Amino acid sequence: QVQLLESGGGLVQAGESLRLSCAVSGRFFIINLTGWYRQAPGKQRELVASIDSDGSTDYADSVKGRFTISRNNAKNTIDLQMNSLKPEDAAVYYCYARATIILGLTSDYWGQGTQVAVSS
Repeated sequence: QVQLLESGGGLVQAGESLRLSCAVSGRFFIINLTGWYRQAPGKQRELVASIDSDGSTDYADSVKGRFTISRNNAKNTIDLQMNSLKPEDAAVYYCYARATIILGLTSDYWGQGTQVAVSS
């Protein structure tokens, strides 16, 4: 299976930047898709950004041009660079991975989340 551990959350002022990192560990055949989701109080969890094994990315409209998702295969991390943060970005951010553990077994995995707060 796969274990995901997020780090890098914190409190920043509007306009500042944060970089989140998700460390991936465990045994698996391949990571098919990874991404970052977020959930604000009283809101549904939403996709922020994703990146597949080919490097193709997808972003929520609200973060396009400000956030960048990347994979560092050497360090086994999934990173989210967040620039020009807005109060609306405040949420718990969760790392996500869809992995094939063995042939014929593909599952979804989630990290515990890291808090991002943005003051105005």
